[in-house]
Amino acid sequence: MSNAEISFPLFGIAVNPSNVIRIGSITIHWYGVIIAVGFLLAVGYALKRAKEFGFTQDDIIDMLLVAVPLAVICARLYYVIFMPQDYFGPGKWINIVKIWEGGLAIYGGLIGAVLGVILVCRRKKLSIGAMLDIGGIGMMIGQAIGRWGNFMNREAFGAQTDLPWKMGLTLNGTTTYVHPTFLYESLWNAVGFVLIHFLSKKRKFDGQVFLMYIGWYGLGRFFIEGLRTDSLYIIHTNIRVSQLLAIVMFLAALVILIASRGKHDPAGLFCNRRAAAAAAASESAGSDITSPQETTEDKQEQKQEIQSQEEDKT
Repeated sequence: MSNAEISFPLFGIAVNPSNVIRIGSITIHWYGVIIAVGFLLAVGYALKRAKEFGFTQDDIIDMLLVAVPLAVICARLYYVIFMPQDYFGPGKWINIVKIWEGGLAIYGGLIGAVLGVILVCRRKKLSIGAMLDIGGIGMMIGQAIGRWGNFMNREAFGAQTDLPWKMGLTLNGTTTYVHPTFLYESLWNAVGFVLIHFLSKKRKFDGQVFLMYIGWYGLGRFFIEGLRTDSLYIIHTNIRVSQLLAIVMFLAALVILIASRGKHDPAGLFCNRRAAAAAAASESAGSDITSPQETTEDKQEQKQEIQSQEEDKT
């Protein structure tokens, strides 16, 4: 339905946007543009709040240089594994690298991003939990905006419905009304971003914000995935992969957050530990600077005392 007209009868909206931009012989897909916008806004947010989590902007950029490529690779592999009929077999292997034709899974991307964070933080001796915290909030920005790429492609919609906020897809004079699941997820992530943004300012331990992110996202995705018509399934079963992972993520995050209540001192946050270390280093440097002066003064006093003793003898 890539050319279908999109309508929302409740709001009196009917549009038929092109899913590409053509500049001469160059074709740019709106999906890619929207994903890029979401990514840049997420990066801007992370850079602005880097210091609050104990990082420099260079730390964030170093993380992105590793995490982003891994996220793309893992997002593709995740999709390929659960769609073997399209990628495994004579003449099909080449399709694995054709990511421009679609087929990236958010959970695979999340796995790749976490691996990237772990590699960089271990290399630079940074807090993995704190980096995941700031990355999790950024992910919510990217996901909230990125879902509008699905809108432009007329994809990631749900089953048919007669609910007032239904979305209509009209093709060849026939209109089908479906759940606008892309919109559900976009709004869910937008609300989650606002809530977690403010809660992050009162975090008690590194990794707490990331747990909030996967818990919030998992809860929403569990219900939204059940409405979609394009889910990936565990091979030879009727179990939706994303729905299963979503509920596992939600329950795991909930249990850990509850079990961690009252067990952490905010002084142990990476940002506070790094600030304390910087203050100690500054104080030590200041002490080193003044000590030579003090030594010189002591020598002058000793010299004057010796001169005075010689004069007394004379």
